[in-house]
Amino acid sequence: MASRPLRILGSTALSLLIAGSAGGPSLALPPPGDGAVTPEACAALGYAAPVEESYDSVVVTATKRTRQDRRASREPKVPSPGLVAPPPPPPPPPPTTYSAAQIGGFMPPSPLPVPPVRDTEKYPGAAANPVKRVADEPVSTFSIDVDTAAYANVRRFLNEGAAPPRDAVRVEELINYFDYGYARPTAQEPPFKATIAVVPSPWSKDRQLLHIGVQGYAAPRAGQPPLNLVFLVDTSGSMSGPDRLPLAQKALNVLIDQLRPQDRVAIVAYAGSAGAVLSPTDGRSKLKMRCALTALHSGGSTAGGQGLKLAYDLARQNFDPKAVNRVILMTDGDFNVGIAEPARLKDFVADQRKSGVYLSVYGFGRGNYNDTMMQALAQNGNGTAAYVDSLQEARKLLRDDFDSALFPIADDVKIQVEFNPARVNEYRLIGYETRLLNREDFNNDQVDAGEVGSGAAVTAIYEITPAGATPSSDPLRYGAKPPPVTGGDELAFLKIRYKPPGGSTSKLIERPIGSGDARASLAAAPESTRFAVAVAAYGQKLRGDPWVDAGFDWGAITDLAQGARGEDPYGLRAEFVQLTRAAKDVKGS
Repeated sequence: MASRPLRILGSTALSLLIAGSAGGPSLALPPPGDGAVTPEACAALGYAAPVEESYDSVVVTATKRTRQDRRASREPKVPSPGLVAPPPPPPPPPPTTYSAAQIGGFMPPSPLPVPPVRDTEKYPGAAANPVKRVADEPVSTFSIDVDTAAYANVRRFLNEGAAPPRDAVRVEELINYFDYGYARPTAQEPPFKATIAVVPSPWSKDRQLLHIGVQGYAAPRAGQPPLNLVFLVDTSGSMSGPDRLPLAQKALNVLIDQLRPQDRVAIVAYAGSAGAVLSPTDGRSKLKMRCALTALHSGGSTAGGQGLKLAYDLARQNFDPKAVNRVILMTDGDFNVGIAEPARLKDFVADQRKSGVYLSVYGFGRGNYNDTMMQALAQNGNGTAAYVDSLQEARKLLRDDFDSALFPIADDVKIQVEFNPARVNEYRLIGYETRLLNREDFNNDQVDAGEVGSGAAVTAIYEITPAGATPSSDPLRYGAKPPPVTGGDELAFLKIRYKPPGGSTSKLIERPIGSGDARASLAAAPESTRFAVAVAAYGQKLRGDPWVDAGFDWGAITDLAQGARGEDPYGLRAEFVQLTRAAKDVKGS
């Protein structure tokens, strides 16, 4: 890519000349490597002096500015030819301090102070899945979902002492937040291994729960392909506040820590307009990446569509068919300039995925958080969506789950379950309301579905009414026929369809579900099943779904989760137990 001056947007107040080829820094200079982000080090690389802040010190002052910044803010701004003068920066808020325990602890910190924002959060509406009669609809089909945005977002509400909006609670994303330790595939093909358990339902008499765990193959790190990443950072005015742009910068620095020499990163920022901040740079030049991130400041409107287009263009210009080519978007989703409607952006990213460039979306902020936009982008961009409410969550997503977040092992993964009418009267899929597919979509390789990363797992839970138990609806008076006696002791038949990454033809995995998968009691079930059932109950009660009996209260959920904590090296299950208690406090029943 030829060298050229690139305009940086609105009030980020950056007007950088990106020198050299697509390979990164000028060949006349040695790679800058890594090291401390200081004004002198960044100035030597062509970037403005960084904001003086540290999230790792005992006390953090989040609003300090360098002397150069203060002096520059007093000088009159003269726009360069062809550039739009940025608006003057807003007055700095009073300094805010956080302790090291708040920032590095397992529990999220107390709610961070943010500028007042109108409550305009948006969530995709979806009614809870209904109970279906097997005699009428024996087949259930859905796209997998490995997103976890709903879990962290719900946690944010509960930690603020508020009940989350009903549509913010996607139960499958709560369940899939955890690692259940399923048995792993021993070979790359097939890349999935299923774990099944059928147990009595703890919240509904005479019903059972069908727990399906699908574990993905964990490819050795040494054999992972190189990464071709474009960081797309929202620097609009709505991203001001320590839980937004500063947290996004810290999150991307966690990802930069994981990069290898063969990986490449470019950075695009957008507000009123969009511009490149860093040309493609290899993984040896981490300091240059960090300086580019530190130079970003928030301000202006949000030209998200323009930023997406530039990021995709940059990813395609440097496309490597042997690499993982991915755009990583950091935003609150509050697009308001250019293409801003979720439907239009959905079409745009759906078209872009044909080029082989994936999209991952990381959400930030509160008050104006647009979850509807996040879901539209991630579901149609061959990627995942997550919500970052703390630096600890950023570490989980971009350090602990680095491989599953960035290295796909399968595309368009679909699950289909056919229930045996001789053994099952009714079924209800818990969650996945926004991921449902038609029966015929399962075999149609043109229908998009979810992607799975290296070592990731997918969990689904059905509530079923066994044959002979009292059904939810009355039997038909006219035309009712007894179900045929078929399938032996099979309750259902599981099918998993997937494509190799970048492939166009799907492959099939099949497995019967029979009496050998049943447990006499929930207490006799594996730890993974018991904990997943506790999370499923938690999500349904938060939503106010009508299927959980009132007698199965928050205390019962807490006890079930506490008894299934098992090994918990990162404290995530212990945190969940505390969230069930917080949910009782805000929901009351």
